[in-house]
Amino acid sequence: MTRQTQEARRLPTFLPALLTLALAGAGTGCTSSDDRPRVVVTTNILGDVTREIVGDEADVTVLMKPNADPHSFGLSAVQAAELERADLVVFNGLGLEENVLRHVEAARESGVATFEAGKAVDPLTFQAQDDGGPEEEAGQPDPHFWTDPDRVRKAVGLIADQVVEHVDGVDEKAIRDNADRYDGQLADLTTWMERSFGSIPEQRRALVTNHHVFGYLSERFGFRVVGAVIPSGTTLASPSSSDLRSLTEAMRKAGVRTVFADSSQPKRLAEVLRTELGGRTRVVELYSESLTEKGKGAGTYLQMMRANTTAMTDGLTGA
Repeated sequence: MTRQTQEARRLPTFLPALLTLALAGAGTGCTSSDDRPRVVVTTNILGDVTREIVGDEADVTVLMKPNADPHSFGLSAVQAAELERADLVVFNGLGLEENVLRHVEAARESGVATFEAGKAVDPLTFQAQDDGGPEEEAGQPDPHFWTDPDRVRKAVGLIADQVVEHVDGVDEKAIRDNADRYDGQLADLTTWMERSFGSIPEQRRALVTNHHVFGYLSERFGFRVVGAVIPSGTTLASPSSSDLRSLTEAMRKAGVRTVFADSSQPKRLAEVLRTELGGRTRVVELYSESLTEKGKGAGTYLQMMRANTTAMTDGLTGA
């Protein structure tokens, strides 16, 4: 018997099986991931927080990659389309995601529910330069609210409300239980941070950073901001030579010898200060605006805050 004849004889029994598989695939289409409720989050810090709240109730897509700069990251065409297919978009706002906000606005105009977390948690404003803040941005809202875990606790409750209201098909009890559990972890974080920072002498609670990012932490835990290498709330700005001179003078006056530089940003400018102030100046890395990949030091918001608290405490008590 030829191979062609054998295949022809098997065809009548093969076709019903193939048809059955095709119909089964069509029948499961309504349960595919494409039909699951979807939440899209712009930054990876808020993405981690939102995933803790949503759990398995919906798909959560985070647009910002690990170690990215929220001020400068952009979207591909595919990512921009994700926004308009979402049931809910959660974004930081207050100008943080400078290259993404227009896409969020386009999604809102197309009818997608959006939630601006920074605007909803009683945002601070940047202070005048005399208080260590950026002069040109004084009075403008500071988007870096996540450095205060109490404000993140407020955001958790509000995000849970938004998910329950706008994302069809989720189990409200599961969302509320997730939010309550995570709120308890954040409360424990705040208590631990207070205890850790309590070991820093009052006169040493002075911060110099790459750019102005720790205003909320400073207000919550009793630090003073001496200044920043980049005198702005965004990494897209650049310091002038006079800015650097002013900062080095302020650091000498305050007796500050430690500069905290974001781990996702080049440390060249912080190293300039080390040259200006002498070799005793320390440059300590923090995870201030982005999470890392899992297992790389700050894979979650809770890990990031604990790592930063430890680094700041060690940096200021040992300086």
